[in-house]
Amino acid sequence: MTTKEKRISIIGVPMNLGADRLGVDLGPVAIRYAGVKSRLERIGYDFEDRGDIEVVRPEVATDGHSNLKYLDEIVRVNTALCDGVADIVNSGRFPLVLGGDHSIAIGTIAGAMQSKENLGVIWFDAHGDLNTAETSPSGNIHGMPLAVALGLGHERLTAIGGVGKKLNPKNVVLIGSRDLDPGERQLLKDLGATVFTMHEVDLMGMPKVMEEAIRIASDGADGVHISFDMDAMDPFFATGTGTRVAGGLSYRESHLALELIAQAGIATSAEFVEVNPLIDNKNETAETAVALMDSLLGGWLK
Repeated sequence: MTTKEKRISIIGVPMNLGADRLGVDLGPVAIRYAGVKSRLERIGYDFEDRGDIEVVRPEVATDGHSNLKYLDEIVRVNTALCDGVADIVNSGRFPLVLGGDHSIAIGTIAGAMQSKENLGVIWFDAHGDLNTAETSPSGNIHGMPLAVALGLGHERLTAIGGVGKKLNPKNVVLIGSRDLDPGERQLLKDLGATVFTMHEVDLMGMPKVMEEAIRIASDGADGVHISFDMDAMDPFFATGTGTRVAGGLSYRESHLALELIAQAGIATSAEFVEVNPLIDNKNETAETAVALMDSLLGGWLK
């Protein structure tokens, strides 16, 4: 399905376990408070809110068998999210997931892939999110979802949605990267994924970057998932996010990127993550996230 069909369902995932940082679990309620329902209904969407997936914070971070924090609960939540996203797609609606930290992309992508033979991904993020238990110094799973979606990492994470349901790196595009470690850079080269760092955004301009990103992500794909981490933006435009890195996308660059995706009509699922109202200014980052959703879903055309 594409966004043109005008039926959308949201699921909130109030989880901070992947980041192990308070506040990002309040992202879904902050986005709802910022008016996502009225904004999308105003541009003509049949809007359905499927509520939040329950998240329980365990007393102990690790179980002694892995350095991955809150692995059991993150697996449970992402499995439930996978099922929820798959059900939305099967009902002929567009799934829009509200984070929560970026570890929820494991479930979103797994759910989207249940009905896709080859899903492309455009990943807006300051970071690569390509760590595994072996490479992560923190054990925070929000730094691992893209690796998991590519079939790399802990077997309990890669099993979510089925071990055969993984991304083809040739259809994976990262945009806005500016905090990649050497191992992530080498892995991206080895896999053949495409990265447009902020250097390329500055050098090429956002229209050319998106022309290439849309072409690569959709080439031979039967759908494209959009994953937007608010830290892709420069902290000046997105204060309320937990892992800020200077020198990111501007407000208009972000909107233009999503407008061009809308114009191409390729998006079949999306998520917006890492909104943290505890460190925000008057819910401005959640309001920005809602405005970006509007652009991705074609509001600028109305």
